[in-house]
Amino acid sequence: MDVRLPLPTLLSHALIAFTIEFDNEAEHRLPHATTNYGRTPGAIHAPWLVSLVMWFNCMRFVDEKGITARDLEQLAGTETNLNGMTRWGYVRVEPDPSHAGPKQSRSKWLIRPKRGGRMAQEVWRPLLGEIENRWRERFGEAEVDRLRKSLAAVIVQFEHDLPDHLPILGYGLVTKERLTVRPKPEAPEQAAATLPLPALLSQVLLEFAFEFEGEAVLSLALSANVLRLLERETPVRDLPRLAGVSEEAIAMALSFLTKRGYAVAKTESRVKLIALTSKGKEARRTYLRLLPAIEARWDARFGKGTMHELRRSLEFMADARLLEGIEPYADGWRAKVERPSTLPHFPMILHRGGWPDGS
Repeated sequence: MDVRLPLPTLLSHALIAFTIEFDNEAEHRLPHATTNYGRTPGAIHAPWLVSLVMWFNCMRFVDEKGITARDLEQLAGTETNLNGMTRWGYVRVEPDPSHAGPKQSRSKWLIRPKRGGRMAQEVWRPLLGEIENRWRERFGEAEVDRLRKSLAAVIVQFEHDLPDHLPILGYGLVTKERLTVRPKPEAPEQAAATLPLPALLSQVLLEFAFEFEGEAVLSLALSANVLRLLERETPVRDLPRLAGVSEEAIAMALSFLTKRGYAVAKTESRVKLIALTSKGKEARRTYLRLLPAIEARWDARFGKGTMHELRRSLEFMADARLLEGIEPYADGWRAKVERPSTLPHFPMILHRGGWPDGS
């Protein structure tokens, strides 16, 4: 697998690298607060820092006119962490002042941006284009255009319209239960051509995750970031470094695996170890079998030439240049934690703020 990375890993690495570069720049520009690293000095109304996914599934649809939670979910194609976005200083949820008559149902209350949310919108809105332009400088105009074209050639063949970003993962770190099925756009080629690069990457990765999770007993996020690493008994403390995901995300994954009988934990010489049960080993074999099987099906489904171009573009970018952009600013929170030795093999997007590594 290290010689020829699976397609979802290549897609994930590109998406996560773009996201971290976006998040680092947004953190640098936006007055903000964090749990562990304080707040921007002198900042008033500074929202709690969150990741790119909260733009895609929430803030780009929120304005002063207000929007209901139901309409927001329909437009985004997935749920948002509305309680979090309210608590973190981005939005407020309140009754529609134009409503007359009996007490208004909370389902019809309106979501509007708070001052911190408006500040974030001003920073986030132009950043997608700015980061994509950086990629054009880094990888070359022709290569980014080739990647966009190959991603769009796959997307236009989907049966449904997918969200523009991966959803916050559900229980068991599954993908599909958080989605709203929407009809395919009337002009899919035109719609795909206008999508930002992370949306193109996300939609193709989502489709792969759906197909995988339709056949596997465990989610792609769990399989790619945890099961993959448990070929043998492994110290739990090593997993965040090996997976490139946060300790919190690893703890959530291991809790699920042990409760469901896929893994067992023990302690030897004060070191906590984790190992797969026979049930877990079978799930790992399924993961390793399905990746090439689905990719082979996609050759037939979307066209071998299209898939070859997509893989070639992703592999071309999977070098040191992909990591250049994720170097944090000196005052950024990522500069204060240990730098990961790898990127996750699937985004671990949790309710904690949507960070792609579960931070």
